[in-house]
Amino acid sequence: MKELLEKAYNPVSVEEKWYKYWSEKSYFFAQIDWEKKRYSIVIPPPNVTGSLHLGHALNNILQDIVIRKKRMEGYVSMWLPGTDHAGIATQNVVEQQLAEEGLDRHQVGREEFIKRIWKWKEKYGKTIINQLKRIGCSCDWSRERFTMDEGCSRAVKEVFVRLYNEGLIYKGNYIINWCPRCHTALSDIEVEREETNGSLWFIKYPLKDGGHLTVATTRPETMLGDTAIAVNSNDERFKKHIGKLAILPLLNREIPVIADDYVDPKFGTGSLKITPAHDFNDFEIGKRHNLEKINIFTEEAKVNENGGKYKGLTREEARRAVVKDLESEGLLEKTETHSLILGRCYRCDTLVEPYLSLQWFMSMKALAKPAIKAVEEKKVKFTPNNWEKIYFDWMHNIRDWCISRQIWWGHQIPVWYCNSCSEEIASTEVPKECPKCNSLELKQDENVLDTWFSSALWPFSTLGWPKKTDELRYFYPTNLLVTSHDIIFFWIARMIMMGLHFMDDVPFSEVYINALVRDVHGKKMSKSKGNVIDPMQIIDKYGTDALRLTLTALSVQGRDMFLSEERIEGYRNFCNKIWNASRFILMNLEEDIKSEAIEPSVETLFDEWIFSRYSKMCTDVRNSLDSYNFSKAVKSLYNFFWDDFCDWYIEISKMFIHKGSQEQKINSLKNLLYILDGFLRLIHPIMPFITEEIWQKLPHKGESIMISPYPKDEPDWINEEKEKQMEMVKNVIIDIRTIRSELSISPVRKIEVLLKVSKKSFASFYSQYQDFISQLVGAERIGIGVDIIKPSQSAVAVQEDVEIYLPLSGLINLHEEKARIENNIKDVDEELKKVEKKLGNKSFIQKAPENIVEKQRIKLETLEAKKEKLNNLLSFLKE
Repeated sequence: MKELLEKAYNPVSVEEKWYKYWSEKSYFFAQIDWEKKRYSIVIPPPNVTGSLHLGHALNNILQDIVIRKKRMEGYVSMWLPGTDHAGIATQNVVEQQLAEEGLDRHQVGREEFIKRIWKWKEKYGKTIINQLKRIGCSCDWSRERFTMDEGCSRAVKEVFVRLYNEGLIYKGNYIINWCPRCHTALSDIEVEREETNGSLWFIKYPLKDGGHLTVATTRPETMLGDTAIAVNSNDERFKKHIGKLAILPLLNREIPVIADDYVDPKFGTGSLKITPAHDFNDFEIGKRHNLEKINIFTEEAKVNENGGKYKGLTREEARRAVVKDLESEGLLEKTETHSLILGRCYRCDTLVEPYLSLQWFMSMKALAKPAIKAVEEKKVKFTPNNWEKIYFDWMHNIRDWCISRQIWWGHQIPVWYCNSCSEEIASTEVPKECPKCNSLELKQDENVLDTWFSSALWPFSTLGWPKKTDELRYFYPTNLLVTSHDIIFFWIARMIMMGLHFMDDVPFSEVYINALVRDVHGKKMSKSKGNVIDPMQIIDKYGTDALRLTLTALSVQGRDMFLSEERIEGYRNFCNKIWNASRFILMNLEEDIKSEAIEPSVETLFDEWIFSRYSKMCTDVRNSLDSYNFSKAVKSLYNFFWDDFCDWYIEISKMFIHKGSQEQKINSLKNLLYILDGFLRLIHPIMPFITEEIWQKLPHKGESIMISPYPKDEPDWINEEKEKQMEMVKNVIIDIRTIRSELSISPVRKIEVLLKVSKKSFASFYSQYQDFISQLVGAERIGIGVDIIKPSQSAVAVQEDVEIYLPLSGLINLHEEKARIENNIKDVDEELKKVEKKLGNKSFIQKAPENIVEKQRIKLETLEAKKEKLNNLLSFLKE
């Protein structure tokens, strides 16, 4: 019956074994059962090109914690996994492969190119899925989906055609983010913004009636597409010019001076050049004033025929040429340095161009109204709830969504054009002929849909919609979405809109916004900075459970986490603590302790105390996890196990196990096993591998800890009076141990302890536990009474109802001890000077990350407290 654990925990030998076991037993599979309560989550689908980074790890570990707990609580728990086809990213990967062969996609053709991508996906697309399995994700892999599988593709076509027929999808010339290298429109999230140092050029625009207006711009080359100058209608400087004509420098076109309240009189010169085809704000101004929209760039971002003599130049070349010509004509007033935000393609780093283009759009305002109402009425709740404001701000100011992309990999837009009569046909199936003229000459629109279009349907397309499947009826709406704040607009909001429109219900009832993972200094992790922590390397070094525990412990709501390898190492030590404590219990296990006999045996103060503490911890952990306060749950588990259970209860139990009667030994072991079993089940969702390995060695019922019941609250065990009494005993022990430590009294030296109590009832109380106190502090004698007299040369500690005397005669060399403490005070003083100097440096306070400054403040408080303690001890010894 008795199986000992190995001397040291080896994650490598454990993790693969148990994940395979769980998979083979189909524990992850969610069997529909209409009689049972259900709980469902859909995974935020990672890019099929991706590999696991710390953000993925955190996001999926938190989901796994929730789903594992629900599974243990008896829910039919379904966590649906899958990957996103990642249009631009995946296409770029395969294009790079073609380039190595000296080819491009146009040479191989669309059909062959798509075949190559599918082939790549089959070969390499499982990387991140395998990594998710390695971090212990208990997804229902039998339901794994891909945004371009047959079912999701059918849903995409159905949604497009319905919205098209409702007039909510349309085609139009609008300004979009354009990548000149990838030759496609980009969503805002596909544009990476960076602050850079640039220039502000002040250009004179002559007025037709004489004089001029000076305009400040960061992009002088775009003046070739100017169609107006705008001023604020309330700006007294320019009122007289409103309605007049200006002459566009270099091209000599006449352009109007218009009034628009968007113009900030305090920025630049107060007059603004308007280029509707190459600036988002200018585009909106152009719409309001019915201005001409002149596109001056080709798809490669070279000047086109609208740029006059500058045709054929790149943007950079055109800028230099325009500035030079303005200088030669005396129209460049001055140049100033200026900080600006530039957008770059997230895949190829090319400078993105605001570009007027014929694209497909989705009308969003009508779809946004019910989605706003759903969050207002708490049908969808955000945690932390401050993210609701961000959601509302965007939704109330929502713009139409550019849904088309000029690439080949993705959902090709289900619209066909008749070559004979130009009829436009939207259909979920390939039309055989033109419904208007019966022509067979039809050509499908070459654009594909934005990757986020299919992602917006994820909560119901993955469950079989538009078919009315049992999965859809049972698992929709899902319960929880866990994701990061940067895709509130691009994914969360769109899923809510699509769910309400096509399912008449929200896609999920709760949204938990997880933290961002930064380095120990609070900096964003990036390869260029060399501060990236690879989760796979961490797992190799410390094990999956250590990584999971660390990320969970640092998941404080509403706060980014600062991660270092040292923190992971610290939580790895907790894994070892659990292992060693379990090993001790198993090594002392009696053969006749059977699984059905493991019920608590509450006989002593120590038993009543530990079960009261256990019950409180159990309640706190359940409540914390239910409210997504993951950090608080870990804190409760950590403190209970390390402090209450290991440092106290196991140490006390050793006395019963090694020196007590057989009955006392059995009772102690039963209690240890009961609490260890409960603790392992409580922490299993966070640390699945080590808990399964240990639990399988304990006397237990069932096949796996993963499907054993999650511990329930035991309020009847809570006993505040017994906890108070135990604290009295603990405080005496702690004070005596502290004196021994501070005075460097060897652990092997036996001491005498005297307890002077305030009344006889306390003498009776402490007398009951003097044997335990003696053994835990290394005392050969303990005297207890109301009339105890303090011996000379005694260390003293004072509690509320007891004074503790520790006679020092013969225990320490007073001269040597005073010298040691004086040296310690000098060392502390030196450290204090360094910290005080840092905190007195205004530059450090202003520039250092807040967490670093806070660490120094805490260090200062700690050193000051240590110095005070040492001074008090020195004064005592001198006396």
